[in-house]
Amino acid sequence: MSKSPFLESIRAELRIRHYSYQTEKAYLHWIKCFIRFNDYKHPENMGNFEIERFLTHLAVNKQVNAATQNQALCAIIFVYKNILNKETDNLNFRFTKKQVSMPVVISHDEAVHIINLLPIQYKLIASLLFGAGLRINEALRLRIKDIDFNNQLKSKPIHQNCKIRYKLLHFKR
Repeated sequence: MSKSPFLESIRAELRIRHYSYQTEKAYLHWIKCFIRFNDYKHPENMGNFEIERFLTHLAVNKQVNAATQNQALCAIIFVYKNILNKETDNLNFRFTKKQVSMPVVISHDEAVHIINLLPIQYKLIASLLFGAGLRINEALRLRIKDIDFNNQLKSKPIHQNCKIRYKLLHFKR
């Protein structure tokens, strides 16, 4: 099966501009979806109405989030601006809105109960995650020399400008 010269010209332009391979794949995917959605019409024969209709379809029917919708929009604008040399001004569509969800917060007693149910080899890491507010990767990379037991501090060098960040550790006495 021969490849579309239009899609190959998009791929070439993306590579000339040194876009990453993942961006290239994503942009080509969204451009193919856009063309397919509009009954295989060439983008040169389409305008703002078709773009708005496609983006609305993504939001309403496919229920994609705003970031995905924005990626599709960027891919389409790239084609119109850099391949077809056409401007896409005054697009009239709305980004999807993310539903606001309440974060799940557990009480101190619930956290202690959960930590006590863990096998012994995981208790220390879970205690550091909860008690000191460490991130998972921070807890897993923690070394004994990173902890100052006298001042109950955990120091972690950050590789940007050799800064050191401190977190307070809570120990039961």
